Amino acid sequence: MFDTVLVANRGEIAVRVLRTLRRMGIRSVAVHSDADARAPHVRLADTAVRIGPAPAAQSYLSIPAVLEAAAATGADAIHPGYGFLSENTAFAAACADAGIVFVGPPAAAIEAMGDKIAAKATVAKAGVPVVPGSDGAGLTDDELAAAVEEIGYPVLLKPSAGGGGKGMREVHRPEDLRDAIVSARREARGSFGDDTLLVERLVATPRHIEIQVLADTHGDVVHLGERECSLQRRHQKIVEEAPSALLTDEQREAMGAAAVEAARAVGYTGAGTVEFIVGADDPDRFYFMEMNTRLQVEHPVTEAVYDVDLVEAQLRIAAGEARPWPARIRPVGHAVEARIYAEDPAAGFLPTGGRVLALHEPSGPGIRVDSGIASGSVVGSDYDPMLAKVIAYGTDRGEALRRLDAALRDTVLLGLDTNIGFLRALLADPDVRAGRLDTGLVGRRLSDWTAADLPAGVLAAAAAHALLALEPAGPVVDPFDVPGGWRVGEPAWATWRMSVSGHEPVAVRIRGRATAAEVAVGDAEPVPCTAWRDGGDLVVTLDGLTRRYACALDGETLWLGRDGRAWGVREQAPLDAAASADAGAGGPVLSPMPGTVTAVEVVDGQQVDAGTRLIVVEAMKMEHVLSAPVAGVVRDLRARAGDTVAKDAVLLVVDPEVD
Repeated sequence: MFDTVLVANRGEIAVRVLRTLRRMGIRSVAVHSDADARAPHVRLADTAVRIGPAPAAQSYLSIPAVLEAAAATGADAIHPGYGFLSENTAFAAACADAGIVFVGPPAAAIEAMGDKIAAKATVAKAGVPVVPGSDGAGLTDDELAAAVEEIGYPVLLKPSAGGGGKGMREVHRPEDLRDAIVSARREARGSFGDDTLLVERLVATPRHIEIQVLADTHGDVVHLGERECSLQRRHQKIVEEAPSALLTDEQREAMGAAAVEAARAVGYTGAGTVEFIVGADDPDRFYFMEMNTRLQVEHPVTEAVYDVDLVEAQLRIAAGEARPWPARIRPVGHAVEARIYAEDPAAGFLPTGGRVLALHEPSGPGIRVDSGIASGSVVGSDYDPMLAKVIAYGTDRGEALRRLDAALRDTVLLGLDTNIGFLRALLADPDVRAGRLDTGLVGRRLSDWTAADLPAGVLAAAAAHALLALEPAGPVVDPFDVPGGWRVGEPAWATWRMSVSGHEPVAVRIRGRATAAEVAVGDAEPVPCTAWRDGGDLVVTLDGLTRRYACALDGETLWLGRDGRAWGVREQAPLDAAASADAGAGGPVLSPMPGTVTAVEVVDGQQVDAGTRLIVVEAMKMEHVLSAPVAGVVRDLRARAGDTVAKDAVLLVVDPEVD
């Protein structure tokens, strides 16, 4: 077995690999960019090495920097995790040249499965079912169109290189084909540097089912059942489970046998995943999509139902051990995983960010959390927005789903918007509960789960928190020192105009002492309210109903959390309030996400038309162009190119034209 293993990754997967190394007694090395100098994976490792500045291309994707770190620390193996260099043929080959074991398949297997066209041809020769489609590389637009005519509509255009759903286009009508080809090529070229496309028949009501395989260096290959990954948004997985609610034992074995043959066809070793597409109405017919030559994000659900540590298996296979997996392979129980992202579902899933002000991760029977953050962590715009994964195991699917929802409800994450509320709404859906899934379900029903509702109690709780902060500590001598205290006539109201991202500002009034107050939100009638602090929590009784909120202050923003959700409440500044109230619907232009201002295309005092480009903000390789909401004049321009801005930061104000 290895003496020292370097983990060439960051975030939750680096932490997850490091935990197995620690349990196995193997010395660990972490690498980090400047942005990750105090990240949890750095603290967990025995040794950590800085490998460059924040951009991944200059740190985590730099093969020379990673190999230099391995040489400097005496690492005899490198575990790549997933993403970054995990499926990089050049990196696997460079490790071999440097005499360092790459904990993964040989470079030839990565290369064989990295090109979708070549991979499809390879597994087809091995008898693995493939989706009817084009099998030639480098097809022209006319040749693609001819292939579509032969296959029949609907079809799916896919880039030959890369993955993650980038460049995929569904085409249902002949008149849409040419535009789809141009668009798919453009995105594939921008994402992967290669605009080669293939075309496949689009399977109706498809379900995404993948098989976990393990292959040692002695020629033995096994599969550890399937994972269902049909809950996706734009080809990105959200919730995964094992086993699938769709398959029978016979279908599972047929698909597993095909996955084993696909792995054998390329001389695979290590842990890998063979992905299939299955028609929901005909699960006996399944088709190979691709093979991921690495550990998958969703691997914990397989570990739960097969009682195996896949990272340990990877390490033992890489060290040359034979059959390092259970002698009897069979699933027991059910497991479901949900991915927690720094994103705002109500704003089109734009990435968010900020400092983690408070964090409570769930625990209890059947609950596992793989996390890459800690209280105080800064979630920036340099890397993927996935923060953590919550995995729940149960004796059956119903118990696993109940435990997962309870775990998400118990999660506290304050300081930035996340998708936890969206996940809970998704898991509560009757179709999801019943296992009636397909890859288009989330897209068809997205609005059902992304409503940006704002409970009135949240604003009342924020007002109560403000009242508590204003009340003097210790015995009160002068009644005028108490907000809303003794006045001629009746107690006075304290009023705040409160703003929560994605919602219109609301006036909130409160009067009395926190132990006996009344509060009115917007135009609603006042109701009795009491509030007190219990440790770090805020406890509020509103009209007889008591709720507990986790709370944390970040400058002028009060973060409140309950039932897995979080709200950043702040008092609207007078200038912004005045601008928002303008009848012309102009006002402040806010940054929709934390990021970097890459372009400022206007100047203070400039006259603009409605729709004029104002500012470009970039985060996580996503550009967002901010345009003028109305015709008017640019005022109070606060943004400069290169500035780092927070979500909802006021960048400028557009004063509407007055006739």
